[in-house]
Amino acid sequence: MAMFDGLFLRGSHLLADTAHHLWFPEQASTYAAESDGTYSMILWISLAFFIPLAILMVYFPIKYYQRKGGKATSRVTHHNVLEVTWTIVPCIFLVIMFVRGSWGYLDMATPPEGAKQVDLTAFKWGWSMNYGKGAIHPELHVVLNQPTKVVMRSTDVLHSFFIPAFRLKQDVVPGRYITAWFQATTPTPKVSQEEYEAALAAHEESGDEVWDYDRYQMTPDGYRYFDLFCAEYCGRDHSAMQSYVVVHETQESWDEWIRKISSRGETPLAEYGEKLYQLRNCIGCHSNEPNNILVGPTFHNLYGYERQMADGETVLADEQYIRESILDPKAKVVMGFQPQMPSFKGQLSDDDIASLIAYMKTLSDRGETASEAALDDDAAAADDADAAAAQPVEAIAN
Repeated sequence: MAMFDGLFLRGSHLLADTAHHLWFPEQASTYAAESDGTYSMILWISLAFFIPLAILMVYFPIKYYQRKGGKATSRVTHHNVLEVTWTIVPCIFLVIMFVRGSWGYLDMATPPEGAKQVDLTAFKWGWSMNYGKGAIHPELHVVLNQPTKVVMRSTDVLHSFFIPAFRLKQDVVPGRYITAWFQATTPTPKVSQEEYEAALAAHEESGDEVWDYDRYQMTPDGYRYFDLFCAEYCGRDHSAMQSYVVVHETQESWDEWIRKISSRGETPLAEYGEKLYQLRNCIGCHSNEPNNILVGPTFHNLYGYERQMADGETVLADEQYIRESILDPKAKVVMGFQPQMPSFKGQLSDDDIASLIAYMKTLSDRGETASEAALDDDAAAADDADAAAAQPVEAIAN
């Protein structure tokens, strides 16, 4: 039995290598080769049956063709050996495919002890990875040869977590926590400093707000990556629901990246707010242009202006309103829009929210704080009153 298992595994790996070179992407996880081997085994068995049957289906009608009205030939209707053969032999292959598939499924469904956990949230139309301690990012970063468990949930509709290089695909169902795991075996190293600086210069020259992963073939931090897709049609921007997987070669490299995304550091509030606007995928639902309305209201001239809510109430878009809309987005819904935004409570720090507010101020021609605006209005009213009171005195003096 052990010899059979060894031969079977070697044969599966050979099939996997063949499939990899023919049409599959790079194998970058521990069970990628096994998955490819199972798939290839089923494919070649299917072809082994399909091709002879297809040939016979063409050959027999030609060979035994008889004109209408001709004399009938043999009327044999039963052949025990043939019928037993075409029943037993396919069943043997079906059992082999079932057993082989079960081995792979059980391996993929059972995370090993000590696997590092990442909490993933799927939403229309983006991904959010929570690494703990305030480190949240749309990219998935893991450590080479370290088992990683991903605990997934959806805030709206059915999505599907798919990393082709890892041969990992798992539906993310609303109202449930779904678990998947993998162990990356291929690193995605940093590019050279020269290449990274050239990409930064090209991005700056392009004037694009969003980093073009496909054009530069690296993340904004200079790492190569594997693609992460949504493989379940989830609405209008399903095709744009893409993220990226970075495999760090060392734990120290991963720790450094986590420290980088966990705090603002010396970055100015508004500049960091613009970065969060992109990283948290606010850009997917809220434009920063005047006439580009997406799923939610545009951020252009949002701050400092009054907005009419769905319940008829009029609200000034000040700091308090923006903060409430981020933490409890269904409390006040702007007229003409659906309450689709997920809550970011527990995901954004006070400094993060302040940064986003500072960025929104840069997009508004009423960029001062609400309190300053109120003081300006009061001062202007007082000046008008003083001027009006002074007019009669001046008239008497004249």
